[in-house]
Amino acid sequence: MLSKILSSYVIGIDAHLMEVEIDISHGLPTYHIVGLPETSVKESKERVKAAISNSGYNFPDDRITVNLAPANVKKEGTGFDLPMALGILAATGIVSTDIVSRYVVLGELSLDGRVKPVTGSLPMALAAKKEKKPDIIIPYENRLEAAVVKGINVFPVKTLSDAVNFLRGFSRIEPEKKDFDQNFKTKSKYEEDFADVMGQEHVKRALEIAAAGGHNLIMIGPPGSGKTMLAKRIHTVLPPLSFDEALETTKIYSIVGMLEENEAIITKRPFRSPHHTISDAGLIGGGHIPRPGEVSLAHNGVLFLDELPEFKKNVLEVLRQPLEDMKVTIARAVTTITYPAHIMLVAAMNPCPCGYFSDPKHECLCTHQQITRYRSKISGPLLDRIDIHVQVPAVPYKDLIKGVSTRNSETIRTRVDNARKIQFRRFKRAKIYTNAQMNSRMVKNHCTVNKDAAQLLETALYKLGLSARAYNRILKIARTIADLDGEHELKTDHVSEAIQYRSLDRKNGKSI
Repeated sequence: MLSKILSSYVIGIDAHLMEVEIDISHGLPTYHIVGLPETSVKESKERVKAAISNSGYNFPDDRITVNLAPANVKKEGTGFDLPMALGILAATGIVSTDIVSRYVVLGELSLDGRVKPVTGSLPMALAAKKEKKPDIIIPYENRLEAAVVKGINVFPVKTLSDAVNFLRGFSRIEPEKKDFDQNFKTKSKYEEDFADVMGQEHVKRALEIAAAGGHNLIMIGPPGSGKTMLAKRIHTVLPPLSFDEALETTKIYSIVGMLEENEAIITKRPFRSPHHTISDAGLIGGGHIPRPGEVSLAHNGVLFLDELPEFKKNVLEVLRQPLEDMKVTIARAVTTITYPAHIMLVAAMNPCPCGYFSDPKHECLCTHQQITRYRSKISGPLLDRIDIHVQVPAVPYKDLIKGVSTRNSETIRTRVDNARKIQFRRFKRAKIYTNAQMNSRMVKNHCTVNKDAAQLLETALYKLGLSARAYNRILKIARTIADLDGEHELKTDHVSEAIQYRSLDRKNGKSI
């Protein structure tokens, strides 16, 4: 007897439908799985056999062959347990083959027949919708995640018996439905707020500009000056996630199983802060079958690297490609996978190994060679991809006792959102969304300066020894400052402020 049932496998962040074919024929009792199954898929034989028997059904004492088609793609994970079990029951006549073939099925089985949650149910639901298969059966714990996709019917099951009784018409399961527009409204608030940060108004201004234009930023200052506290609040001033952005971000968290319990969709921009001991594979992604790293988990959000020079140099160097291309391509012998990585990089570092170089209240004990060696850990090509450099001095006592700051996240976010709308209209025909993504031609077209501003730029390049790349970065930052002010032309004050954010490019720390 032959039966076929639809399931799904994931490559990258996208799922594809597949057929689980079951053939039961007379012969010695054997159970074979073909179609390039990984170890976790091969082990499903024992789980499926025990689940069927412990659910009160007879496991066939015949020759069983399971084919996972297409057979030229590696299959991994435990999500094929439930479709295999239902396929075997359909092949033995307990469930109708015609009825079971209408559904896309995903789920892991425990030995007692319970259906356990799996990763990747959201991409699977999207694949089912794309292939015009509107009915899916998934584990109960994955119901909210799959119900994000409109236009499909999600039938959650808790046990193998629930699925069998539903397919035989003995019981009814109501499709899962949820209003996710309301979910966005109720989960868009943040616990952190810029009002908690005392002083550092010029740093808040720099973070506002970075958020408005999508610029990467690095903060340099002594220990305890508030760099980490400021960085942890930058995602609170970014524009709210659109539904499409939220869906793409949730797909990444779905395939790695990082969605929190009862969390259907990511409603806030991610903030990832990996420890400096992380490996390059942990940051970018990797493994035998490549999995997303921290860069992809921060997609559409913020990647914060604290104590930047403490990261291994090879780890920092692998950031160059995703910062430029906004995606990560990981090549392995078995496959090549591309993950999205549209991130805003925020980094923090001390000015020297001891942290007190140029601090008027503490003596720096580092030699010139130590400081040079410390800063050289950050390569020029990586620094080239960081638009804004801002100095973060220690907070004076008078600022600490002021109380709540007047610049809160909501006020800043409103200004950032208005600036982003201007950029959206500006780049609506291009494939970019922020000023930071402009190429040289776009900079020339959209960053026109008046005579006084042009003269100031010329003076800055000559006196500070700025390079051509710094020149382009200054124009991009000035364009964002002008957008925050609602100005079309770049004026002298816009350019002057932008020049102050390129401190690491200056020769011998000169100033105008």
